[in-house]
Amino acid sequence: MTYRLLAVDPSLRSTGYAVLEEEKGKPRGLQYGIIKNGPKLSQSACLVCIHEKISALVSEWKPCALAVEGVIYVQSYRTAITLGAARGAAILAARARGLSVHEYAPTSVKQAVVGRGGAQKHQVAFMIRALLGLTETPSPDAADALAVGLAHLHARTAAEARKAVLPEI
Repeated sequence: MTYRLLAVDPSLRSTGYAVLEEEKGKPRGLQYGIIKNGPKLSQSACLVCIHEKISALVSEWKPCALAVEGVIYVQSYRTAITLGAARGAAILAARARGLSVHEYAPTSVKQAVVGRGGAQKHQVAFMIRALLGLTETPSPDAADALAVGLAHLHARTAAEARKAVLPEI
């Protein structure tokens, strides 16, 4: 059975996104990129752009779920609020179309892809290229979205394996 997923690394100005598919345990990236919002665009206009692009991706690719990077630690309340708003726009677009939403901490994403929760962005991008057999290294934000997607696929596979070993009572 084929499982299709939309993954998002939210940011107001440069939201990474990725559509991944897993068939017979083999993941592959179908599409990935960045939702780029210019510096002169207002925050509310950026949120609308994120919502519209995620909505369009859901309509085009018909994924089963959305995987999104969870809240990260930031030193500025303003940055935290802005990142939260970008996450909210993406989550709302997915939930409005019936997708389940799965959140992953940045350290668990890096752990799943690189094997180390403190990995640098370039290490994540390099491993994404290797794991998915890409011909070019994706931009850091797109690579992060692909990594979130792979973390979800790993978590899903592990959950299915636990169910097989320990059936629900």
